[in-house]
Amino acid sequence: MEKATLSIPFYTEINDFLASIPWSGKTNNPDFYCLRLKKIDEVLQVYRPPFKRSFYFFALFRNTGQIEVNYDDQRINNPDSYMVFHAPNLIYSFSHNNELEGYIVYFKAECFSFFKQDFHRTFLLFDLLHTNLFKFDHATYDRLAPHFEAVFQAYDNSAKDQHMEARLKLLGLLYYLEDFSVERKKDIGLATPQQILLKKYIQLVNNHYLDKRTVQEYADMLSVTANYLSQSVKQVSGKNALAFISERLAGEAKSLIRHTDSGIAEIAYQLNFSDPANFGKFFRSQTGESPSEYRKKHK
Repeated sequence: MEKATLSIPFYTEINDFLASIPWSGKTNNPDFYCLRLKKIDEVLQVYRPPFKRSFYFFALFRNTGQIEVNYDDQRINNPDSYMVFHAPNLIYSFSHNNELEGYIVYFKAECFSFFKQDFHRTFLLFDLLHTNLFKFDHATYDRLAPHFEAVFQAYDNSAKDQHMEARLKLLGLLYYLEDFSVERKKDIGLATPQQILLKKYIQLVNNHYLDKRTVQEYADMLSVTANYLSQSVKQVSGKNALAFISERLAGEAKSLIRHTDSGIAEIAYQLNFSDPANFGKFFRSQTGESPSEYRKKHK
């Protein structure tokens, strides 16, 4: 089989992305869309293989059942509630089932053309390197939900092609959530240089694991030697630096095998392996099973 060209779907328009997900929706405003997510009775497992978007996404979710949630390399079981923030142009994948309800917001930077400050420097929740996810209890969800509801009510009631009131309320909501995130981090002590390096390393792995597979490549991006990066990662995490790359790649492989009908060879090429045999060796080294055995057991 001839190797396929690595191609990650890239959505530049909100409506194009909406057409690719199970929840029906369409926006007349190309820069802004609010989507209420409601629990449905139909059994539905949602999985999206790696993709990119040119616009922002954030959401507040409440769990109404027993679920496992996967966002990038973050996997959490049965969260009461959580918020997730995603900046444009990152590689992204996710999976969850139909036991979630809450609020989802998609917007482009053009949505705040009247806002003269540097958006990224003002709202650090949208990290340019990785997904930000906060999990918490139902009481915290209930405290945050009215702030989202105010935006959504303004969105529903304002002119469908402008939503100026809703955009202003959205800006206020983002300021509120920045303060919320600061409160959540107050109890976290000062990080050491090695801890900061580990965080940056993990962020880079999350965004480049499909095309960068060596510690040296990441060390070059971080302007340190591969030896210093390896020692720092080992000191803080207890794991080898290469393990973070392998685990991130194996996690995506398992999701593709479990949640899609793509052939094993197709998955191998999608994950940028030179051939299916090398993918099979890698997968067995990580899981103790061949891709076919894993699919038969977990599909």
